[in-house]
Amino acid sequence: MRVLVLCDDRWHPASVVKRGLDPLADDGFEFTYIENMADWTPDMMKQFPVVILAKSNNFSSTDTTEWATEEAQSIFDGYVQNGGGLLAVHSGTAGYKEASILRSILGGVFIHHPEQCQVTVEVKGEHIITDGFVPFTLKDEHYFIEIDNNDDVHVFLTSTSQHGTQPAGWVRTHGKGKVCVLTPGHNLDVWLHPSFQLLLRNSLNWLAKV
Repeated sequence: MRVLVLCDDRWHPASVVKRGLDPLADDGFEFTYIENMADWTPDMMKQFPVVILAKSNNFSSTDTTEWATEEAQSIFDGYVQNGGGLLAVHSGTAGYKEASILRSILGGVFIHHPEQCQVTVEVKGEHIITDGFVPFTLKDEHYFIEIDNNDDVHVFLTSTSQHGTQPAGWVRTHGKGKVCVLTPGHNLDVWLHPSFQLLLRNSLNWLAKV
């Protein structure tokens, strides 16, 4: 499966995402990376059944200009509405509080996080994405999230730390397409944990309707 990956911002280097996705190549996933949104084009999206958004609202790590213009957001909207799959991981929910179109696609966005701490990730309810999942605890940024429409969003994962419990994974449909959000993943240890690898693999297969 060919997957387009949009990554790299001021606080989240592309290297973490790339190394975190590398093991999935053994499962038949082929990743194409865009680190600067200046290199991204609308036609590019059409070539991939699934797009991973793993960057905050920065063009790149060196250019913190917001890339999510209304026009750019509308392109994402059309992509998912027409059947594309969108997986937002960690920083893919950050910086989009005022990006109304993208926020409506995701179903919720990052609001803030405390200092890095021990975070426990656990299943809530049932979903095919969590088949085989084993809870884990690792040091991470504990993302606090604002969900916009609980009736439209199915939360299947929670994250808990000394600061409380937050939704950590959810899905929704958007037109003919599907959306999945996973909020853990600031550190490479999280990406490489077997349970998070399982979530990534299952999410991509679910989004691509495999």
